[in-house]
Amino acid sequence: MERGEAYGFSAVLSGNFLLSCLLFAVINRRQRGPYMDEAFHVPQAQAYCHGRFLQWDPMITTLPGLYLASVGVVKPAAWLFGWTGSVVCSAAMLRFINLLFSAGNFYLLYLLLLKIHQKNKAVSGFQRILSTLTLAMFPTLYFFTFLYYTDPGSVFFTLFAYLMCLYGNHKTSALLGFCGFMFRQTNIVWTVFCAGNVVAEKLNEAWKTELQKKKDEKISSRKGSFSELMRILRFLIKYLISLKNLVTLTALTWPYIILVTVFFVFVFVNDGIVVGDRSSHEACLHFPQLFYFLSFTVFFSFPHLLTPTKIRKFLLSLRKHPVQYSLIAVISLFLIWKFTYVHKYLLADNRHYTFYVWRKIFQRHELVKYILVPVYLFAGWSFADTLKSKSIFWILMYFVCLLAVTVPQKLLEFRYFILPFLIYRLNIPFPSLYRQLLELAFYIVVNAVTFYLFLNKTFQWPNSDEIQRFMW
Repeated sequence: MERGEAYGFSAVLSGNFLLSCLLFAVINRRQRGPYMDEAFHVPQAQAYCHGRFLQWDPMITTLPGLYLASVGVVKPAAWLFGWTGSVVCSAAMLRFINLLFSAGNFYLLYLLLLKIHQKNKAVSGFQRILSTLTLAMFPTLYFFTFLYYTDPGSVFFTLFAYLMCLYGNHKTSALLGFCGFMFRQTNIVWTVFCAGNVVAEKLNEAWKTELQKKKDEKISSRKGSFSELMRILRFLIKYLISLKNLVTLTALTWPYIILVTVFFVFVFVNDGIVVGDRSSHEACLHFPQLFYFLSFTVFFSFPHLLTPTKIRKFLLSLRKHPVQYSLIAVISLFLIWKFTYVHKYLLADNRHYTFYVWRKIFQRHELVKYILVPVYLFAGWSFADTLKSKSIFWILMYFVCLLAVTVPQKLLEFRYFILPFLIYRLNIPFPSLYRQLLELAFYIVVNAVTFYLFLNKTFQWPNSDEIQRFMW
């Protein structure tokens, strides 16, 4: 990092943290007590603060990573600054832990952009800092910086594990992956993603060698023809059935293999992935979740994905390959017909934005979910088109992880999309400065509206005196 870029990065990080602290103070004055899921998280963390580590709320579905990390930060701070009484492990103090995680996420996002795009010399330090600020302000993640939820810590350890993986520190990466798993069990998918990065890199090297031997064209991630895809598939099978190759891959990825093994032992002993309330968190094959994620990604990345050029390219691709798109459309219609699930929380809890998305769009008519298939096709094509700079093996590995982290979820919840979105956004090519500024401005507006609604547009449920607030 050059000195000017270092000063600029420090200034933006400090400014972002200061503004977040001011917003944090406003939110805590308006909402002093636990809200929503904090009603479970805060008392559990306070029990740990008082040394009651065997106490557990059966309504909590995640492992105790958040509470252990909180005690590890708050207790030494209380001893250092002489804090006593209710201030130690108060709701505000626990929420501040996530503000610290948020600052850590800012730094990790910058380091990841620096590492992933290190070969692109055309990218300026200003663009890197601007992209970091934009991703740190990503609305769904940024909102939960100010509440005591698992998301900021979950993102922190997962991004840290990904960074260490990219630098080849796989034992450290697996250890950080374990920390992420302790925050949220589904983060084990991103441990597989880190291992997949190693495998994809080796496959890409072998594939290039294969092409060179046959004096073929240089490897490209544009895989248009069916015959070329079949050729890659045959190569993949041939590579993976080789004992020598498997031994090499195992030697490189053994820390991740151990962690995944620990995960399966946990699932076997626990008789499932969910720790507490299982009735509301049943796994299922909810394939439309992939379509919701793609639409979510287009919405939050519209400066990159929803452009006139991309629309023209999509229509041209549609005209060139009508049979393939027709087949994909039929499969999509079938998946929507047979595998659409509506969680009871989605229909009952009018505090979440997903409630209104479902009611205003999907519940308008029974046919709406089918009519949206062309939108999903464009979203999927545009999503894949922005990843064309990555190798076919990386794309395949990411797509498998994306399916694993979204499809089993019955509940439509935007928080589940945070990590797959961030990893996608980190890996696409740097957009133009204009599009970066447009994206940042859009995020700022969405955040401003979200916090305005949360703070000022309160309401009450019938037969309840509690103040309710709108949120992600």
